Amino acid sequence: MKAKKILAGILAGMMTFGAYFVDTEAATRDEISAITVKKSGNFKYWNKDAEAITALKNYVRDVTNKRSKDFIPVEDRIAVFDLDGTLICETAPCYFEWMMYLDRALYDDSYIPSDADREYAELVESEIRAGHFPAGKFPKDMDKRQAISQESVFAGMTDAEFEAYVKNFMRKPVEGLSNLRYGESFYLPMVEVVKYLQANEFTVYIVSGTDRPILRILAGDLLKIKPNNIIGTDAEFRAANQGDKDGLDYNFTRDDYLIRGQFIMKNVKENKVLNIAQEIGKQPVLAFGNSSGDSAMLNYTLTGNKHKSLSFMVLCDDTARELGSPSKAANCMKLAQKNGWVTISMRDDFKTIYGDNVKRD
Repeated sequence: MKAKKILAGILAGMMTFGAYFVDTEAATRDEISAITVKKSGNFKYWNKDAEAITALKNYVRDVTNKRSKDFIPVEDRIAVFDLDGTLICETAPCYFEWMMYLDRALYDDSYIPSDADREYAELVESEIRAGHFPAGKFPKDMDKRQAISQESVFAGMTDAEFEAYVKNFMRKPVEGLSNLRYGESFYLPMVEVVKYLQANEFTVYIVSGTDRPILRILAGDLLKIKPNNIIGTDAEFRAANQGDKDGLDYNFTRDDYLIRGQFIMKNVKENKVLNIAQEIGKQPVLAFGNSSGDSAMLNYTLTGNKHKSLSFMVLCDDTARELGSPSKAANCMKLAQKNGWVTISMRDDFKTIYGDNVKRD
């Protein structure tokens, strides 16, 4: 099929459910996890004249000072981060979970998708290859329809099976960037931000449109973020022996186990705000995003907050060291100026992104 021929360029030679090893000179996951920034002078991956990191340092110094009128108690120091494009590469050539979905629906020889899922995966792949992402030209309903199809192709997996699939995909090489695997493609300067906030007793949450279990496997342990501090898109879980019965009519038995079910909710736009209110129960004081889909979360953080607050927009404006999109970056800059968000320029503010040995192919 045409879609399979196109996507073969991405996934040629990869083995589903098998370890795929590639020579890599990026920071390993162990090295990323070990990053520490206990003091404002410990940042290694930011340019010293970056206004965004200066603004964050000044903010943290102020709100953690008990003598300041802006002091924030530890229990209210809540920071929320989007994932794709904010903490990790989203343009290689699309979101981590979307590329993993295509791998499952089109290239997993151990799995036969439904005709509907296969056809939709082919459509998603063709839209990506046409350059419609990240330029914002996807069909309006694609986010939700892709999420429904994605949960469908992974439905029936146990936790262990799904974790194995995610970890296997994490080992595969990023398209368009050399010496980098998907599981290592975190922005080192933004990892420093997370670690700096944690060192200053902020509770960090990831609030993303990515599937919640994927978030926990990909980023949870790496960034020292607890599973219940991760909010993402949800699919239902069901007992393997439950059949068509709902939770009111079935009780988990001693020989049961959980499996993944169908799509419930896509955690994007206003849903991020609603889920923050429901799951955290407090308004964040810091928010970090990278697209118009994060606007609701960034504005919610600033609006009517009883504490001093800041929102940051990461601009994908680096086309030399990263697969940036100048048009998207320009649109996000306008949004930031309109709404009073601090902008982070990947091109101007980051000393390195993934490490100096990671290059554009």
